[in-house]
Amino acid sequence: MTDQRPSGVERPVASDSDGVWGSDVFAEMLRGLRVKYVTLNPGSSFRGLHDSLVNHLGNEDPQMLLCLHEEHAVAIAHGYAKVTGEPLAVILHSNVGLMHGTMAIFNAWCDRVPVLIYGATGPVDAALRRPWIDWLHTCRDQASMIRNYVKWDDQPASMEAAIESMLRANLIARAEPHGPTYVNFDVSIQEKQHAEAPALPDFSRYRSPLPADPSAEGVARAAELLKNAKNPVVLAGRVSRDPADWARRVALVEALGAKVLTDIRIGASFPTNHSLHRGKPAFFIDDAAGEVLREADVILSLDWLDVAGTLKLAGKVEAKIIQASLDYQLHNGWGMEHQGLSALDLHLASSPDRAMHAIADLLGVGAGDEPENLPVKPALNAPAPEAPLDIMTLAGALGEGLDGICASMVRLPLGWAGEAWHFRHPLDFLGSDGGAGIGSGPGMLIGAALALQGSERMPVAVLGDGDFMMAASAFWTAAHYGAPFLAVVSNNRSFYNDEVHQERVAVARNRPVENKWIGQRIGDPDIDIAGVARAQGCEGIGPVFTAGELVEAVKKGIELVREGKSVVIDARVQPGYNPNMVAGLTRSE
Repeated sequence: MTDQRPSGVERPVASDSDGVWGSDVFAEMLRGLRVKYVTLNPGSSFRGLHDSLVNHLGNEDPQMLLCLHEEHAVAIAHGYAKVTGEPLAVILHSNVGLMHGTMAIFNAWCDRVPVLIYGATGPVDAALRRPWIDWLHTCRDQASMIRNYVKWDDQPASMEAAIESMLRANLIARAEPHGPTYVNFDVSIQEKQHAEAPALPDFSRYRSPLPADPSAEGVARAAELLKNAKNPVVLAGRVSRDPADWARRVALVEALGAKVLTDIRIGASFPTNHSLHRGKPAFFIDDAAGEVLREADVILSLDWLDVAGTLKLAGKVEAKIIQASLDYQLHNGWGMEHQGLSALDLHLASSPDRAMHAIADLLGVGAGDEPENLPVKPALNAPAPEAPLDIMTLAGALGEGLDGICASMVRLPLGWAGEAWHFRHPLDFLGSDGGAGIGSGPGMLIGAALALQGSERMPVAVLGDGDFMMAASAFWTAAHYGAPFLAVVSNNRSFYNDEVHQERVAVARNRPVENKWIGQRIGDPDIDIAGVARAQGCEGIGPVFTAGELVEAVKKGIELVREGKSVVIDARVQPGYNPNMVAGLTRSE
């Protein structure tokens, strides 16, 4: 991907100021840390840093991206990191901005992506506070609101301490396993004037540690188990998006003759049209995947998201289990995102990719051919043009409309059927949001679109209507800064996930299932999704109701994206999920 960024937007006039302020130093630090963008919603607590980014750095390296909500600011950084593996900076205003951003921070934490979050607080010294507002915006321990779902936080009390905090936060966020960090600046140290600028550190000496290799003994044991296995299985989990890693992963699987399962929550990790891929990428494993696990004698988990839960759904699994993961380093007592504790026969304490390469080396497996950027490959036949849209016909029509387009699917809705699409490259699909909330999709789409600018890939997302409406104003940022993408809103006019749950409760209590829609349906009046998109400066198309209408809308959208437009299509679908999803959501155990 080339380094192509929004240009000609918010260019400041030149500044002749020769003063040195604390926030100027912090801005220089961001440039030294190679941060490309700073996402923010303005706030007085960091007015000094805002000024420095504009008038000291000229709003370049990094460039500010104005967002209309703090949750969007974090989500954009999240989406960017999912493509590049690199963190953006996010600035959140005081306690109130931090509280707005918490859901998106939790998503980034659960999804194990690096984000550099910076905050600010009103003067810690009470004698310096303005009446009323500075008291409202000052906390004794602001980071306590997010400490359980960031890797590290600090509130430095001087410029010198802040420089060190920024260095430490950067190297910790970038170290595996990745995650967000938070540094909170007192407004007083931002706005303090200095006689001269301090010397900046040698950034090359403050880099994240080199990734650790698994122990030679552990690799030897894993290689021996896999070599002698009759029915090996690989759970391809949270692995890298590096095409070289992908190629070696495929080569190792082929050498072992192993069957592979993938997970739609975490994105493309193995070609789903490969002869050794089994089951469907899904939130919950299907019967075919369960049978594969029950027949396995050795299972290699490459940082699979939920080993214990997957084995529980599969039933009686007697295989030896090898885990390659560093995720245990982030487990704490506050949240349960670490999932259940699985019995393991061997745990390789390294990133899954380092472990995979080490095992392949010992078994004499070569590098393999790196995947090409290819046009999308739907697994479903094109539906009849007059077919009404549901979750399956939408997938088929979208595939027909995208024929010949090399696309990156940034997000897919909860009810998406894993068998509807083939993923053949690590950027073919980026996965879910991590924390399973609603409202992250638009921001993550924008972040991914920024990261993909200048590449041959078109950012595409299928968003739920609830997800879209919770964060519709995020699309203003895309239109303003010129981040082209194609978004299809799968608009079932309902919080349908909860209709499924209400139906289950009604059946269990022998109450009317017909009432499940009350308090769930988004209608009377229907929301004009395309109109909402146009109000943000995007191109809005629709509503469309049939497969043929969606195909034509997608083709029109592609042309607009090629012109640099952000496009939203309102696709009115019938409520419903694929059967595997319904079964997984309503299981009592």
